[in-house]
Amino acid sequence: MAFECQESTEISKNLANYSESNHSSYNSAPENLETSKPALDFNPKKGISSFYGSKQLPPNDVFTNARRSITDLPPALVSEILNCLDPKELGIISCVSTILHNIASEHHVWKEFYCERWGLPVASGLLGAGASDEKSWKKLFVERDFRSKTFLGRYSIDVLYGHTEAVRTVFLLASAKLIFTAGYDSVVRMWDTEEGLSIASSRPLGCTIRAVAADTKLLVAGGTDGFIHCWKAVESLKHLFDLKGVEKQNNEFRLWEHEGPITSLALDLTRIYSGSWDMTVRVWDRSSLKCTQILRHGDWVWSLVPHDTTVVSTSGSDVFLWETNTGTLLNVIHNAHVGNTYALARSRTGDFLFTGGEDGAIHMFEIMSGSDESSVVQVATWIPHSGAVYSLAFEFPWLVSASSDGKLALIDVRKLLRASKCTLGKRVSRDNDMEQRNIEPPQRMLHGFGCNLFSVGIGADRIVCGGEEGVVRIWNFSEALEIEQRARALRGIRLENRMRRRRLQIEMNNKGGRTDQCSVAAKKKTVNGDRNSVWHSKRSISSKVKT
Repeated sequence: MAFECQESTEISKNLANYSESNHSSYNSAPENLETSKPALDFNPKKGISSFYGSKQLPPNDVFTNARRSITDLPPALVSEILNCLDPKELGIISCVSTILHNIASEHHVWKEFYCERWGLPVASGLLGAGASDEKSWKKLFVERDFRSKTFLGRYSIDVLYGHTEAVRTVFLLASAKLIFTAGYDSVVRMWDTEEGLSIASSRPLGCTIRAVAADTKLLVAGGTDGFIHCWKAVESLKHLFDLKGVEKQNNEFRLWEHEGPITSLALDLTRIYSGSWDMTVRVWDRSSLKCTQILRHGDWVWSLVPHDTTVVSTSGSDVFLWETNTGTLLNVIHNAHVGNTYALARSRTGDFLFTGGEDGAIHMFEIMSGSDESSVVQVATWIPHSGAVYSLAFEFPWLVSASSDGKLALIDVRKLLRASKCTLGKRVSRDNDMEQRNIEPPQRMLHGFGCNLFSVGIGADRIVCGGEEGVVRIWNFSEALEIEQRARALRGIRLENRMRRRRLQIEMNNKGGRTDQCSVAAKKKTVNGDRNSVWHSKRSISSKVKT
């Protein structure tokens, strides 16, 4: 991109200073305009030509040019300027004028904002190129951002029974509204997210299933015997996968190459990633089903999370960043936790990494990719748990963790992401900045459900968790906004009734005050006529009573 945020800021400041100086000189001494020289000259190497050139312009031209607005700039330049803003700043700009509202609302950057936070929406076909959009990307972004606040509202809990032993892994496929679970009973089960009902279950696979991953094309499960059991999606099935194998036999197959239990699995469009206690991470090609890369570690591999051409893995207490095409080790975070590093999560853009470990701490790192190497900088740390953190899941802006203490921690990282984005590209030490930054504690703790929560997943309005109890729990926040709206409506009605009663009381007091004023005026007249009449009458009555 030819224009950067810092340069755009400096340019706008220079423009403002230039226009102010010319305006003041024009008002104070018009004759000085003929001898004044423009102080603004941009470097053409940066892609910006000189604002007025080296020649002196007539006074009228200078003054009129100083009053031009942003809408007079070329559309390409306006687009580059808007690309440097975040959603909040774009929203502020859209409130300035009608022209800026139309420009900011229809800008393509809203689609980028949405996709880099939550990916393409489920009904993305409605917003394809050339289609008449029922909702603009800005409206979709605002609605989804508003619904992200549901995790602070009320919820209901659904408990799914079916497993006979502890549940080791859960996977939430939000696009298909499906949940996949597995554990010590060696059975993979598929559940409906909306209804909370069991859809299907596989035959016993012969060993503990510690990892499950899925998309709309493939479902994979990793066993302690070192195999990866795979199911291909069946187009004729409503729920995609035939776990029982009654439709076609060739939709189910296994991959064998690991020499130890498989602990973690992940999928992208072209690859399958598997981590094992044989101290390797293997990268498989989805079309040929062959292993293309072997990433060797010095200890058991506990977790992995890929993004684009990189994958992050944990081995022992260290965290490794790999390049998957060549198998090159890009960076290592030594001793990320005291003890083993069990859990990983990553933002959709891949810039932010979250780790959870045996010490009960959660760390947040920023991955900054350079031309030669990738540096990793720690951004924040939380210690919300008294036990080991076994699982992490991230759905912007919420990070959720599951721990052996039987609690779930919900952390809103929106402010940290915004602060890191503002300082992106500044290769400076952030140790002092981290100490000064006010890191908020977890916004919510969900607890009271036994101990040893092994796996957690998060969607747009649901949290799924499995553990040692052998049941799967779903925290349903889908009606949180509706409940909050009804509660606000009731509060508004109560406030209106209270104000109505208060107005009636004030009116009654005002009417009572008028009658009191009349009686006081009458009393004053009588008192002025005979100041002691009341006292004498009482005295006379009392004397009569005495006689």
